[in-house]
Amino acid sequence: MPPSSKPADSGRPRAPDLVVALVTVPDVATGERIAEALVSERLAACVNRVGPIRSRFRWKGAPDSADEHLLLIKARASALARLEARVRALHPYELPELLALPVAGGSADYLAWLAAESDA
Repeated sequence: MPPSSKPADSGRPRAPDLVVALVTVPDVATGERIAEALVSERLAACVNRVGPIRSRFRWKGAPDSADEHLLLIKARASALARLEARVRALHPYELPELLALPVAGGSADYLAWLAAESDA
């Protein structure tokens, strides 16, 4: 059978089932606390903390800025509502950022690992 007509491996996750969620936090300690909870509770397979970063935004009608850290959270799309609830419970901000970006593709082995290490 030619490679182009090979049937898809039904045991592997499809990339649309996976997301990368972006969450900013005010400091290292908050980022570590949220990351630890999400991974240990299997709401995420992996969380990277990037920073410090400088954020500029409008808040309550006025320009503002803050030094923050960015969490890159790899998870299943089907767990997103539970992940959001947990982030809100642990986050000190009145309105925490949470943006979920769909995963369009990636290494098949990595996507399989990500799906296996996070609950649906």
